[in-house]
Amino acid sequence: MRPVLARWIASFVPSPVAVKWPERLRSGLGALLGIAFTGGSMLLLLGPTANIPLLVAPMGASAVLLFAVPASPLAQPWSIIGGNLVSATVGVACATLIADPIDAAALAIAIAICAMFALRCVHPPSGAVALTAVLGGPSIHSLGFRFVLEPIALQSFALLTSAIVFHALTGHRYPHAAGQSAAKAQAAGHPPANPGFTRADLDAVLARRGELLDIDPADLESVVNEAQMRAYVRTFDELTCADIMSHPVASIFATTTTATAADLLSRRAVKALPVVDTTQRVIGIVTRADLMQYGSGGALAALFRLPARWLASDEATRTAGALMTTDVCTIAAATPITELVPIFANFGHHHIPVLDAQERLVGMITQADVISGLYRQTQQQSRQAA
Repeated sequence: MRPVLARWIASFVPSPVAVKWPERLRSGLGALLGIAFTGGSMLLLLGPTANIPLLVAPMGASAVLLFAVPASPLAQPWSIIGGNLVSATVGVACATLIADPIDAAALAIAIAICAMFALRCVHPPSGAVALTAVLGGPSIHSLGFRFVLEPIALQSFALLTSAIVFHALTGHRYPHAAGQSAAKAQAAGHPPANPGFTRADLDAVLARRGELLDIDPADLESVVNEAQMRAYVRTFDELTCADIMSHPVASIFATTTTATAADLLSRRAVKALPVVDTTQRVIGIVTRADLMQYGSGGALAALFRLPARWLASDEATRTAGALMTTDVCTIAAATPITELVPIFANFGHHHIPVLDAQERLVGMITQADVISGLYRQTQQQSRQAA
């Protein structure tokens, strides 16, 4: 009996949070700005003497979803707009037709949940919207169905607008286009990452469970595939980036001319050149696409570039420093190749400079290097097993 009770009590212990502190602080800042913008917008639109709440409590719960877990299906635009409007409408109707507030509140929540499922806009804070319509007091009841538009619709749109802008400014994808990378790969004719696991298998399992999971199926598929890929790559834990990188690697300085950089790319048959300083520390990267974009566009594009060329120095318009990308993803030579999987799979990188212990450039890794290294290791293990 005691072990069972101990396990039951232990089940109340919260699971570790995998979100890093910068992301936690970013979420808090987003909620601060979102609620401030929503309340400020209501104040400007309605004025300080309006008989309408400038902020309703459910917006705080919506802010948690929109800024802390923006990838959740429950936090998407249609979820907050549809869920809040449907629940507000149901709540006002129940408060108008049913005299007893407890009965009205219970029925409003039940109908709101069913309606949100039917319209595919489940948003947990919307349940509080329905309760607010029923139990909000005389000031809310006096609004009638106006409560749906003012304050619910106005505040929902204001909070959603602030979330879209904030995520765009901080480099986060919102609304969350789940499975975008997988869809692009399938459209291009690439096979799935794991031939023994398909989306149909996942859909069948989810249908058999018969419950709503707070994660998009496409995201779940991506997570499972990446976990399986990491498990496979982990069998090659002895391989490091130093073992599979291309070296020596061609590099250039910021003062290298674009013509020289283009010639070096062509002669070495590579697609990217790290830009280093005099101590061989990476300060940028120039790709073939950068050089093509600089020199492409025809006569019309060249005409539009003339003012910039006249205003800038001749050296600035013809050097690698003017074209290079300064936000460069690098990796240490001693890093196991398991760390390369999410970088190549999720962030769209194709060329990653490799650094030694003193953070100096010692090589370059491409997707082809990873595949070649895994193949060589597989062949070697096969020979040893034989």
